Amino acid sequence: MDKSSAEAQGGQAPVVDEAYEKAVQERIRKQIAAELKLSAKQVETTAALLDEGNTIPFIARYRKEMTGELDENELRAIEERLGYLRNLENRKLEVLRLIEEQGKLTEGLRDAVLAAGKLQEVEDLYRPYKQKRKTRASAAKEKGLEPLAGWLLEQRQTGSVEEQAARYVSEEKQVLTVEEALQGAMDIIAEGIADDARIRAWIRAFTHDQGTLKTEAKDAEQESVYEMYYAYSEPVRKLPPHRILAINRGEREDVLKVAIETPVERIHDYIARKVIKRESVAKPWLQAALEDAYKRLIAPSIEREVRGEMTERAEAHAIDIFAANLRNLLLQPPVRGKVALGVDPAYRTGCKLAVVDDIGKVLEVAVTYPTPPHNKIAEAEAVFKRLIQQYHVELIVIGNGTASRETELFVAELIKKLGRDELRYIIVNEAGASVYSASKIAQEEFPDFDVAERSAVSIARRIQDPLAELVKIEPKAIGVGQYQHDVQQKRLEESLKAVVESAVNHVGVDLNTASSSLLSYVAGVNATIAKNIVKYRDENGKFRERSQVQKVPRLGAKTFEQCVGFLRIPDGDNLLDSTPIHPESYPIVDKLFRLLDVNETMLGTPELKERLRQLDVEQLAEQLEVGVPTLRDIIDSLLRPGRDPREELPGPIFHTDVLKLEDLKPGMELQGTVRNVIDFGAFVDIGVKNDGLVHISQMSDRYVKHPMDVVSVGDTVTVWVLQVDEKKGRVGLTMRKPG
Repeated sequence: MDKSSAEAQGGQAPVVDEAYEKAVQERIRKQIAAELKLSAKQVETTAALLDEGNTIPFIARYRKEMTGELDENELRAIEERLGYLRNLENRKLEVLRLIEEQGKLTEGLRDAVLAAGKLQEVEDLYRPYKQKRKTRASAAKEKGLEPLAGWLLEQRQTGSVEEQAARYVSEEKQVLTVEEALQGAMDIIAEGIADDARIRAWIRAFTHDQGTLKTEAKDAEQESVYEMYYAYSEPVRKLPPHRILAINRGEREDVLKVAIETPVERIHDYIARKVIKRESVAKPWLQAALEDAYKRLIAPSIEREVRGEMTERAEAHAIDIFAANLRNLLLQPPVRGKVALGVDPAYRTGCKLAVVDDIGKVLEVAVTYPTPPHNKIAEAEAVFKRLIQQYHVELIVIGNGTASRETELFVAELIKKLGRDELRYIIVNEAGASVYSASKIAQEEFPDFDVAERSAVSIARRIQDPLAELVKIEPKAIGVGQYQHDVQQKRLEESLKAVVESAVNHVGVDLNTASSSLLSYVAGVNATIAKNIVKYRDENGKFRERSQVQKVPRLGAKTFEQCVGFLRIPDGDNLLDSTPIHPESYPIVDKLFRLLDVNETMLGTPELKERLRQLDVEQLAEQLEVGVPTLRDIIDSLLRPGRDPREELPGPIFHTDVLKLEDLKPGMELQGTVRNVIDFGAFVDIGVKNDGLVHISQMSDRYVKHPMDVVSVGDTVTVWVLQVDEKKGRVGLTMRKPG
């Protein structure tokens, strides 16, 4: 532990002055650097940038020289560890203060607390001094039995335990027998053992390494999705995250009983080695006390702690999976330049339709009833035909919810009848559309529409620009996760918000068309400022240059610095405003253009691109007095002005005819789109009602550690049919070419 000159000595808590705080922060930075395999300078700079209020996207993009080109994941890892370790230091100081107030802080205890590397270690050390509700041990102490416990722990080789205990029999103290006196003394010893930080730490680690999680059914006759866990066991250390969360849910729903079993004798032996130092007249009572300590006090709490750690680990993994899937979904390439007809299928209430033009403006909404129980097919055909012809619809977008199968059959048949080569349809995941349609955002956007009409608009728009539309929906409602409802919701929301923020800033935002929902994810911009931007735009017309955004109410200098590089004006007065180049670098661009004897009107021309490609970036960076990473990004932005990084990814698969489950045969080759990736495989849309499953074992001829090593949400993949279960509507697929 680093000690400042002002740090108090002896058993006192450290004096928290500037020197002490500086020493602590230095140690934290060194620890993070070692953990993340980064330089101390990188961590120190990042910590300073974060403390100054800079956002992760801004630091990652525009402060590369300062951080040594750390990416967003590395920056977020630093931010997370920084928060944890600073909280840990604050808790240490709080614990030392509380123990010192009791007059029980020794130098050894103080050093142990200050040296702790985890919150759990600090809490273990604080446990003996924590105010407890009345316990058997505290009751025994009130009866004056603490000296008897001390006598037993002296482990004398001569003397009579019973005679010693008889001295504490007292009606006044309500200790009526020798047995009661000894039981009270053992209760005190048991609590002391249970509060020993070293013993707890060993048993916790042993339980994790050697324990077995066992599950059984509360009612073995009850049918449920948890039947595989009705008589199940697996070593704690080997349980995969998805299984932990499934078992937790089964327990929470009162279907399963769950317990951790450990080799108890080995634990007793360990405690005995720590407590029983020699043969003595007290040994039988000490043995009984340590066994009681483990069974009554240690085992239940350690089991809760170990299961808590398992759950925390499983939740972190599930959140990572959801976050990765969400990012891939948000970054799906937009389908530009097409008028789309969105269809929200239903049975009784009919299919709601919404025609949107090529930039997402709603042209018309309608309702038809081609599905049961109405089956008004001729009437529905007439409505569809009119909308398709009147608005020159090229793409029909069908939500994959209730009645989507029947609606798809109807649409495929209609396309055949119309005989229009350019007309296609696609099934999209409508997860979250109903959440959006009932939201305040949707009500403000379409006050005169009902919820189903808003849903149809959302379905149409999410193919035109997935990012712009999906940011309006609560991330966890988008439906690309695994057990997302079983994890800590606050942590999930924070993680998913970071993913959306990352995706939005990666792509950039058109300042003149973006919704307030989209703008609110731009670095440094909150919901209030986003609404102010839209309001200012509505009242004053389009922004002509980025600098105008400074006139927006509550958008101060720091916010401007953070957000402006991610805002785009494609047809503004300054052509650089259509690029990711930050205005702080415009003088660098001016110098570069003068050096090349060109001007900004040549942006995007083959001549300028050719000159830029021939530059020696390192030599030029020195000449322009700018960092190499910044200059590299400037040149890349000048080479591809107006670039949308999503457009480099493969687009979605469109259909003209429907594939039925009964059409599928083992060995059939198909093209599909990955809809969701989970721990044990991936669900692939192959054009039938239910997505097919590619199990992890069928993803490659080589060993696959995790499906995400092979596929991502939105990938177009070639698959072969393995088996079809028509009764359950399940399709097994393989990515391993037959033969």
